Amino acid sequence: MKRILFVDDEPSILDGLQRMLRPRRREWEMVFATSGEEALRALEAERFDVIVSDMRMPGMDGATLLRRVHERHPDVARIVLSGHTELEAALRAIPVAHQFLTKPCEAEMLTAVVERACELQAILGDDELRRVVGEVQSLPTLPRVYAALSQKLADPDASFVDVARLIEHDTGICAKVLQVVNSPLIGLAHRVTAIPQAVNLLGARMLQNIVLGTEVFRSFPAGDGVRGFSAETLQAHAYLSASIARRIVTDRRRAEDAFVAAMLHDIGLLVLAYRLPGRLRAILAAARDGHRSLVAVEAADGRVTHAEIGAYLLGLWGLPYPIVEAVAHHHAPARVSHQTSFDLIAAVHVADCLAHESTPAPLLVPPSLDVAHLEALGVAAELPAWRAIAAEQAIAAAAA
Repeated sequence: MKRILFVDDEPSILDGLQRMLRPRRREWEMVFATSGEEALRALEAERFDVIVSDMRMPGMDGATLLRRVHERHPDVARIVLSGHTELEAALRAIPVAHQFLTKPCEAEMLTAVVERACELQAILGDDELRRVVGEVQSLPTLPRVYAALSQKLADPDASFVDVARLIEHDTGICAKVLQVVNSPLIGLAHRVTAIPQAVNLLGARMLQNIVLGTEVFRSFPAGDGVRGFSAETLQAHAYLSASIARRIVTDRRRAEDAFVAAMLHDIGLLVLAYRLPGRLRAILAAARDGHRSLVAVEAADGRVTHAEIGAYLLGLWGLPYPIVEAVAHHHAPARVSHQTSFDLIAAVHVADCLAHESTPAPLLVPPSLDVAHLEALGVAAELPAWRAIAAEQAIAAAAA
């Protein structure tokens, strides 16, 4: 039974939550606390899967509470349930909160968010995953320029000139920024050669995504080499997948999340290639010899896949929860409950599969597109249009 801790200084709010969630009492054991201090005492006394906290509370506010939960109980999923007027407090919780919900929140929405958080936490806390990750001598840390850029963008006094100055110190990132801003992905009528202008045109979120993707592939130094694996090919596939995902998601903000999730979806393969090369060699050999996809070999006998390994690393880096979730499930979107619409998980799954279709790898069977799941989501009719987008993006990528 899942154990959920709700925190709000208003007893009437907690009473309302208790009544609203009464039908869940057979699946959830719910505990209600009226302060941050009381919540921390409960967490010290018993194990919880999820904490759902208000933001504006006397004494210890929600942001402070979730920061302490993050430090002391990192396995607990952290959800903010707060009012529209508490934006400033909620912004302080961004680095330590997994999900954000606003009051009033319907039971179905709250239930879906809690259940999906539990599912992802269960994957990231799996004993087999921890054992595999434990074999890795050292996981890479959050890329340096990306961290500095995020800090700069969070500074209200920083201008795009300040941001450009930070970018200009890194030749590799400069090259990638100029490549992207001048690509068909952006579709400008003129060529851009100045970094400040490129920064201004791309916008903060797109710039962060480009920097993160560039640094991720540089953060894994060359290893012994694995036959059939190429970091350069993987990076090309990542950017193709990202460009497809960005096009097939119509909501602009979600499209940027889809871009970065698709760009990072195979980061677990980099971890295997440069930290556990023997394991990846065996997986690739079995895939070639058995004419199976790489993920089918990984998943045999319940083995941990590169998707879960990648999600674990991104979780350690503190990337947004929806992106971690999409990476974890990109080969198996149907295993996620409460998925009733075409969301980030499905978008990354489609983008990955269509990128493989557009540029097939020799000797390896590509991952299978879950058409039945797309039919259940009501979007299977979009596949011809999405395949056309994938083909268009593949041609653009080859010409870049």
